[in-house]
Amino acid sequence: MKNTIRLAAALLLGGVSASTIAGMTEWLAPQDPFPVYGNTYYVGTHGIGAVLITSPAGHILIDGGPPGAADQIAAHVRALGFKVEDIRYILNGHDHFDHAGGIAALQKMSGATVLGSPASIAVLKSGQPDKRDPQYPSLIPMTPVANTRAVRDGEVVTLGPLAVTAHFTPGHTPGATSWTWQSTEGGKTMHVVYADSVTAIAADGRSFSRNPLFPTARADVERSIATIERLECDVLVSAHPDFGDLWERKTRGTFVDRDACRKYAEVGRAWLAKTLAAEGQP
Repeated sequence: MKNTIRLAAALLLGGVSASTIAGMTEWLAPQDPFPVYGNTYYVGTHGIGAVLITSPAGHILIDGGPPGAADQIAAHVRALGFKVEDIRYILNGHDHFDHAGGIAALQKMSGATVLGSPASIAVLKSGQPDKRDPQYPSLIPMTPVANTRAVRDGEVVTLGPLAVTAHFTPGHTPGATSWTWQSTEGGKTMHVVYADSVTAIAADGRSFSRNPLFPTARADVERSIATIERLECDVLVSAHPDFGDLWERKTRGTFVDRDACRKYAEVGRAWLAKTLAAEGQP
């Protein structure tokens, strides 16, 4: 509760919308960690995704949740029987405070190198929001992140037996990145996707499709939606788990759904159509 109150105060001071603040309770809502498939585990909060990929050579964490979520994510890692200090890389989906606000603290706990696209790493290193971002200025600064490195589109991040591929999926932010890898369970290997946000959202008073600082936003998000749709995708975890039907699949008892990325793409297209209609765009 204290973390939620502190985050709410910071958001209010930063001029963030009341609707965003209202969503904080869900962002930070507790969620027990659980195995997704093989060496892939969900360690995020109930409202914000974070994934741990484990190996004998060390672990890879994807995203760090809001500023108040770092302790919760670290506790999840430990509850699963792993050491936070064995996390070697932290990968970022996109640089908004609800997904990246906890990365600085988690990096400090683990000593990990933080990886992301050049645009995202620039924000994480400075802690200052990107003025090109469709949701600027309704974004708050974050604690600057130490020990970072930018990756290329299509670059494969390796750690022992782990191989995680970066797929740039800009639009929601200029530097958004989705990540793919393989996990094996019971002798069956599956393609796992961490799909970053592909929702076309702009701050109050700002246009998504007519942003002179980010004129390619519409084309970028359309291309990113198509990229996720055509990925080899057996198991999906999305940055906001609700948008990828994670909880429904958990209730069914299996996270395997070879249509999950296609359905996630449909959500992105529907959101874009709604945004364009509101902005008077065909």
